[in-house]
Amino acid sequence: MIPSPAPIEAVSQRLASFLDTRAREWSGFGPEATVFVENAASTLSGGKRLRARFCVTGWQAVADHGDAPKTPSGDVLAAAAALEIFHAAALVHDDIIDNSDTRRGRPAAHRALEAEHTASGWAGSAEAFGRSAAILLGDLLVAWSDDLLEDGLRDAPHAAGARDVYGLMRREVTVGQFLDIAEEAAFVTAPDAEHAERALRVASLKSARYSIQHPLLLGGALAGADAAQSAALSAFGHPLGLAFQLRDDVLGVFGDSAVTGKPSGDDLREGKRTVLVAYTREALGPAERRTFDALIGDPTLDAAQVAAAQETIAASGALTRVEGLIDAYADEADRALRDTPLAAGPVEALRALARDATARAS
Repeated sequence: MIPSPAPIEAVSQRLASFLDTRAREWSGFGPEATVFVENAASTLSGGKRLRARFCVTGWQAVADHGDAPKTPSGDVLAAAAALEIFHAAALVHDDIIDNSDTRRGRPAAHRALEAEHTASGWAGSAEAFGRSAAILLGDLLVAWSDDLLEDGLRDAPHAAGARDVYGLMRREVTVGQFLDIAEEAAFVTAPDAEHAERALRVASLKSARYSIQHPLLLGGALAGADAAQSAALSAFGHPLGLAFQLRDDVLGVFGDSAVTGKPSGDDLREGKRTVLVAYTREALGPAERRTFDALIGDPTLDAAQVAAAQETIAASGALTRVEGLIDAYADEADRALRDTPLAAGPVEALRALARDATARAS
């Protein structure tokens, strides 16, 4: 069964209350501050609330073990909402790094702020303003995520363990983001045979741990998870997180823009050195590989060039290999939930979330 919507609605309500307070807090500092805060709040609109769902379900898996189902406590609702704010911050910075124009079918934050500059008739470069303002907007969201987390942990009985998980998550995703952009340049100096392994390292740090494993562990920590329960959540969360990121990589090349909210083939234009790209290069001869490499990272790729790259990837067998890897990681995650010291109902909910995370179109 998929988790009852009630806990996620409660997370959304906690998030909305927090954002309303922040808006009132800055309402007296002029129209520019209002624009800034409103744009920050707008980044929390939409999305699947995936990290919040895993956090709450991780809490339930521990809290309900050997007992009747419990209503999620205020500390885990605040932590789940804080995860969503931190995720929004990461997306804002990611879109700046990748020069992405859209996010969830709407202008990316730096483009929205660029448009605010133009509409206001301000002096200087609208594009430079948008990028600079969005960097600060992402920083504000990081600060907000900390504020909300700490507010929720004020009287929490297991605050120390939760802080440890949250801090580790923040450090790992930051290093993972750097490794992601570094790989776009460093791949030329690394042996071709190592590219897939290097791409998986990035996927682990930048996405797998941060998207699924750490939200689960954060929820578990707030419920007072013991070592065996934390190990079970981790053994499930990490391979599922890798499967989730590999699905994201496939969608970044082959996804329907009407569903993903981003242009088809955007990962190709951005030069993402994913496992999909690494497997493709392994299957190509030297001349074909040079032609393929010339396409990856070219921001001017048109629809015909994207289609040619897609055909090359599919014909190489790379897409089939990645789909097989997704299935293998998903199976590993499922096996990790067998005979675990976790509550049966939430374990089934985790299985449903796993299916949602890997068999998706956006």
